[in-house]
Amino acid sequence: MRVSQAEINKAAWGACDTFRGVVDPSIYKDYVLTMLFLKYISDVWKDHYDKFVAEHGDEPDLIAALMENEAFVLPDGASFYALYEQRHQPANGERIDKALSAIEEANGAKLRDVFQDISFNSNKLGDEQQKNDILRHLLEDFAKDALNLRPSRVGNLDVIGGAYEYLISRFAATAGKKAGEFYTPAEVSELMAELVDPQEGDEICDPTCGSGSLLMKCGRQISQKIGKKAYALYGQEAIGSTWALAKMNMFLHGETNHQIEWGDTIRNPKLRTKEDTLRKFDVVVANPPFSLEKWGIEQAEKDPFKRFSRGLPPKTKGDYAFITHMVETLKENTGRMAVVVPHGVLFRGSSEGKIRTALIEENLLDAVIGLPEKLFFGTGIPAAVLVFKKNKADDTVLFIDASREYVEGTNQNQLSEAHIAKIVAAYKARETADKYAYVASLDEVKENDYNLNIPRYVDTFEEEEEIDLMTVRQEREELKAEMSELEAKMDAYLKELGYGS
Repeated sequence: MRVSQAEINKAAWGACDTFRGVVDPSIYKDYVLTMLFLKYISDVWKDHYDKFVAEHGDEPDLIAALMENEAFVLPDGASFYALYEQRHQPANGERIDKALSAIEEANGAKLRDVFQDISFNSNKLGDEQQKNDILRHLLEDFAKDALNLRPSRVGNLDVIGGAYEYLISRFAATAGKKAGEFYTPAEVSELMAELVDPQEGDEICDPTCGSGSLLMKCGRQISQKIGKKAYALYGQEAIGSTWALAKMNMFLHGETNHQIEWGDTIRNPKLRTKEDTLRKFDVVVANPPFSLEKWGIEQAEKDPFKRFSRGLPPKTKGDYAFITHMVETLKENTGRMAVVVPHGVLFRGSSEGKIRTALIEENLLDAVIGLPEKLFFGTGIPAAVLVFKKNKADDTVLFIDASREYVEGTNQNQLSEAHIAKIVAAYKARETADKYAYVASLDEVKENDYNLNIPRYVDTFEEEEEIDLMTVRQEREELKAEMSELEAKMDAYLKELGYGS
């Protein structure tokens, strides 16, 4: 019988018990997620090997030739099971590191550098004895039947990819401020993907891709429509360990047509053409770090790609650095983008005001959508989504105030499917809706000095209901009469009991 997504998720999360109370979640997430990847490729290899043995019998040369077509090469002694067999011996950390290194080397460009930022032999896991015990327990957790990830048991790739995403989201919920570095909440990713409406054949990019979930949400929009993965995914991520998560995430979801680069997008954009110009995309989406202080102004001043021709963002606020980078990577005819920003981006003056004015004057800004507070991990502040488009049909800007509609949570608020559907419907309809949406002309935006603060356009003021004084007076008289009647009854009862005069 096939295993369910929930069962796999539960077992994978249970494997984290090995670390709890001993190692911080921000550290052990990388070990658990890497072990999930190793277990998966080992189980796929074993499943296919056993199938070929059953079909062809004792034909080692034939089976070896057939196994050469596997998605991943698994060198002798480097599989999960080889490590599990030796779990009671010293040096578990060293053995796992050697196995990962051998796998990386055997798989060439596909897995180059993916494991370089993770060391199971690190003293982050404690002294040698503690480290060996922790890793033995981890190997035993992943060897349990519940985490048998063979294709013959779990079916399609999405179950494994789903477990990986589930773990990342759970880690994000416990990682505080650092969570924003690697995860955009699933419902926000879904909203952004629907706003940019990816189409068959699109090239899709996230220049601050984290663990890759937003990118893959965009791809899924296409595969759900046409039943095949007819698109290409591109991303760049500055943090090495997070870049590695994105690479593993792509493979676990069966996303073979991807290019995920490691490096700082502003200081050193890696997604370039053969002519060394910035690569252009049909769709660009991102949830960049909010108001990044050290974003790279020194390099921006002499940027060879001329991304900052509209002006340099402030030295200590990098929001417009990411926005203008994204705009410059849009294809001329089909380019569209959605980016998450803090509200200050909508109205701050000085150099940011100058850049904002230029983007609006160039008729690139399509929509400003206000989101509820406490949607994002690690920050309670409300954010907005800006939608930019090449080849707009007119020069209006749509404003949507979706900040008051959400599912309230203890630590985190959420958007429901109905909330997302309402925002997307309002975006597509592009009509003024009372207290929710407003289509502003370019002249109106100019009159507001290019300030995009949403309350300037969407009036959400609720008038207090008028009080009908005559009705209130009548209700008061009726209450007085009722009170007199009750007083009279009370007096009568008291007299009967001998308390009255």
